Amino acid sequence: MVLLKHLRYDQKLMLKNNFMTSVCSMFWFRNDLRLLDNPGLVEASKLGEVFPIYILDESIPSFFKQGKASKIYLHYSLEQLNESLSGKLNIYRGDAQKIIFELFSAHTRIKNIFWNLCYDPWQFHTDQIIEKKLGKLQISCKIFNGSYLWNPQDIKKEDGGHYKVFSAYQKKVYTIEPRKPLSLSKHIQFIKDENNRTTLQDLDLLSLKNWNNKIESYWTFGEKSAQKKLYTFLQCNLAGYKKGRDYPGNQQTSKLSASLHFGEISPHQIWEAVHKIRQEMLCEEDIRHFLSEIIWREFSCYLMFHFPELPWKNFKAQFDNFPWTYHNEYFEAWKSGNTGHPIVDAGMRELLQTGYMHNRVRMIVASFLVKNLMIHWSYGQDWFWERLVDADLANNSASWQWVAGCGADAAPYFRIFNPTLQGETFDPHGHYTKQFLPILNQLPSQYLFKPWKASAHLLKQAGIVLGENYPFPIVDLKFSRERALSAYTAC
Repeated sequence: MVLLKHLRYDQKLMLKNNFMTSVCSMFWFRNDLRLLDNPGLVEASKLGEVFPIYILDESIPSFFKQGKASKIYLHYSLEQLNESLSGKLNIYRGDAQKIIFELFSAHTRIKNIFWNLCYDPWQFHTDQIIEKKLGKLQISCKIFNGSYLWNPQDIKKEDGGHYKVFSAYQKKVYTIEPRKPLSLSKHIQFIKDENNRTTLQDLDLLSLKNWNNKIESYWTFGEKSAQKKLYTFLQCNLAGYKKGRDYPGNQQTSKLSASLHFGEISPHQIWEAVHKIRQEMLCEEDIRHFLSEIIWREFSCYLMFHFPELPWKNFKAQFDNFPWTYHNEYFEAWKSGNTGHPIVDAGMRELLQTGYMHNRVRMIVASFLVKNLMIHWSYGQDWFWERLVDADLANNSASWQWVAGCGADAAPYFRIFNPTLQGETFDPHGHYTKQFLPILNQLPSQYLFKPWKASAHLLKQAGIVLGENYPFPIVDLKFSRERALSAYTAC
């Protein structure tokens, strides 16, 4: 090996110029904040040095901009990604299209750009525009699917149409083996933009200090954390998952939804990890049920890709004239966890405190809003978008329409969750409810989910004054159920 100090001045200058003019590739991080199994990054690294960028795109229409909880999670996930890149993540803020073209103008060594697809309607359309403009400038642009097991463009029915029923979609994709996770060279060199002064703090993602602290203390962030969550889930909670996932006090879910949304882990890594332990784990029903939840995520993306109006328009047109009502007082009570129905209030307060809500409880609170309160599903969708760290456009809209009955393969209209029975069935010891509603801790278990039926003596002993430190029910369950059934039947 020739040492630099032994070279003549002209040889050093030539070496320096060769380095400065060598080609490197830009990789654009979006919802794929990881190094391993990142198709675009892997391919970019094969060509040599990589110029990694993240852009907080301020040109995104307000409807598609991330909610406050997602921004908090994003901040800490980017922090971990930057650490993995040894501080070489180049962060920018502004119009993504303009920034990308400005970077190509300012850094002539960059000859290529790679990224992984986002399937949100606006972002997908914008990607096509950027790709076309880059092509006119003869800049190589390579785009990959890094976030889903199956590209929604590739899955079709025999007649060329699109699936609208989950079971048929699942049957189809099970015939298509997902690719294996990809490895990344350990010797990849990342390039820092020394002229860029934008930092992570400049993105202003942390809006509410007290809430930031709560979410930061509740979650762990980044690629390594996601892998650890997966390992813990597979070793400790996969067995018994099919039944246990319905009980919020059990903590038997994977808690990987936010990691999947931000791409700290890929579905391919999860799929492969599950299949690796499949033979040694005697819990095939649990495994299949967990994989079906991964496929539900795929199905939601598939629906939104082929029906891009899903986030704001009823999938079933007959619901366009449904007699929704809106009572601001009821909606505010629902948002703050003050409906007087304990399992609903516990769920909404979990959301406010942690940026998360157990899946069973999500269905309960959603059913309560759209069927017991008769408030349009979009109000609930918007609140979840603002407050969930795992807020995902496709999952959120498809799930709310599913509960409301107006979505693809939706829940039957007569399926109205009774919050009292749901609480008694799925939180029988009240561990979950009491965690987020400590005011009810001293109430005898038979009245935990119906405190309005407890005697004045019992309420006093428990330190509860209905209407003061815990509300009376804002709606009668029997009346509201009958009202909803009447409206749905007429629809």
